[in-house]
Amino acid sequence: MAPLLLVLTIVSFLILSALPGSAASALLGENASPEAKAQAEKSLGLDKPVQVRYVNWLRDAVQGDFGRSYINRQPIRTQLQDRLPVTIELGVIALIFATIFGLSLGILASLRPRSIFDRFTMVIAVGGVALPNFFLAMLLVLLFSVKLHWLPATGWIAFSDDPLSHVRHLVLPIIALLLAPTAVIARMTRTSMISVLSEDYVRTARAKGLRHFTVVTRHALRNALIPTLTILGLQLGSLLGGAIIVESVFGLPGMGRLALSAVTSKDIPTIQAVVVIVGAGVLCANLLVDVLYAYVNPRIRYA
Repeated sequence: MAPLLLVLTIVSFLILSALPGSAASALLGENASPEAKAQAEKSLGLDKPVQVRYVNWLRDAVQGDFGRSYINRQPIRTQLQDRLPVTIELGVIALIFATIFGLSLGILASLRPRSIFDRFTMVIAVGGVALPNFFLAMLLVLLFSVKLHWLPATGWIAFSDDPLSHVRHLVLPIIALLLAPTAVIARMTRTSMISVLSEDYVRTARAKGLRHFTVVTRHALRNALIPTLTILGLQLGSLLGGAIIVESVFGLPGMGRLALSAVTSKDIPTIQAVVVIVGAGVLCANLLVDVLYAYVNPRIRYA
């Protein structure tokens, strides 16, 4: 995992360094004099070669110091500490519910292929993938906030301040985030379960007189979960990408909103820090998936 993370830092640093425009222009404005821009670049260390800047950045980043924002001059580490818990809470809860709903829909649909419920599940799967997050978010705000006045449209309340209000502010963003991964997980689980249920060992288990529930949960489901676990690791990256839009629509102070603000203002150090943190999260999620492989399928553990 460490080599991949190192490659990620190198590639992202080189790409961000090659972007058109200068940090001095973003900091001082386009009308600033060339002398002022040169002085600003020198104070930021941008007058040094890119390899020197990368080594200096990596040395500080390993110690948890990502530098200061070009725009507000605040330590990036402080901003990440304030915003990362919001995105983690939003993403983890959305992924948990997406996994529960996706597995349930996929398993039930696979037990009755071509039934009305199966067709309904496939409609949800196709619609969930095709419907953009921002469009669904606006529909949810229009229905539940503007029309029905059931849930707040925007804002964030800390759990320690008001637990009930905190949960109410989370409902709509989580729904907007979980639809797409639910659809993907349901479709993958259905396809995998239909394939596994036709295997010889499943027919043998049925011939032995085992209960249908036992055949499905103990014999079929564990093998069918392997492709679904692969999808779960990939869905975390999709959730983090969707969080950028969802957090902006609902006004949540998370990593997605920080990344969007940094991109629009050309705040290169903040963008670099967000890319590294998100990349590390995705890599850790895939590492966890590899560990779960061995738990679900003992053959992988003993190989």
